[in-house]
Amino acid sequence: MKLELEGKVAIITGGSDGIGKAAAMSMSQEGAHVALAARDQSRLDKAVADISDQTHNPVVGISTDVRDEDSVRALISTVIAQWGRIDILVNNAGTSSTSRLEDMSNEKLTADIELKVYGAIYGTRHALPYLKKSDSAVIINTTTPGGKAPAAGTQPTALSRAAGISLTKTWSKELAEFNIRVNTICIGLIKSGQHRASWARMHEVKPDYTLDDHWQKMSHVVPLGRVGEAEEAGDVICFLASPKASYITGTSVNIDGGLSPVVCPQEQVSCLFRLAISATGRCL
Repeated sequence: MKLELEGKVAIITGGSDGIGKAAAMSMSQEGAHVALAARDQSRLDKAVADISDQTHNPVVGISTDVRDEDSVRALISTVIAQWGRIDILVNNAGTSSTSRLEDMSNEKLTADIELKVYGAIYGTRHALPYLKKSDSAVIINTTTPGGKAPAAGTQPTALSRAAGISLTKTWSKELAEFNIRVNTICIGLIKSGQHRASWARMHEVKPDYTLDDHWQKMSHVVPLGRVGEAEEAGDVICFLASPKASYITGTSVNIDGGLSPVVCPQEQVSCLFRLAISATGRCL
């Protein structure tokens, strides 16, 4: 399927590895011009080389700290100077940070919100004037199913991801008049650098514990029986960024192998419930 992304300009934060890099690869294969943003320039350079070697389409890596509004402002200015437009923004920067309430420090809470919530706000705020000029602009926020149905001991990530889902719904309504679509992908267990680092720590203690053993252990809780690949999430992001998804906005898409106990946020459930009552004249 041709996704009609030729010549579109995309910015992807957290783009040097994992889901961000996979989304960049998918978009670049569809002809988009892609700017990867992350803190480590050396990792960005490697990601750019990997993608451009395969797609032969324009890709750049721009060192950016999304927690710093000036750094984000510079990212946007660099992309505009190079390509003159922005059509797609993927707010993907983030990592998992979990603890129980009694163990969560203020520093840990603040750091998580700065990275995932303020980072998305800064990126959207400064890209917005250019997104408004696009004929098919898209914002995609990366969150998790835990933002809808948090488990014990999953703060502050569950809190910041719930905020990301809320921002997605709010922005979708605010920006619809400019034909800007806003969606979020809710990521479950996906093979990532963070999970590989967890395996490495366990491997030091138990040398015969392989990475495949690690994926197999994690997969036991997933209904599909496996851990997802970053490319599977990247392809969904690419589709949502394309005109083929032109009537999809304000929604959250689970990419979790069926693990999440909920399909959509409580707000949407309540709305559907009210609509059902209105249509039938009775409580269901």
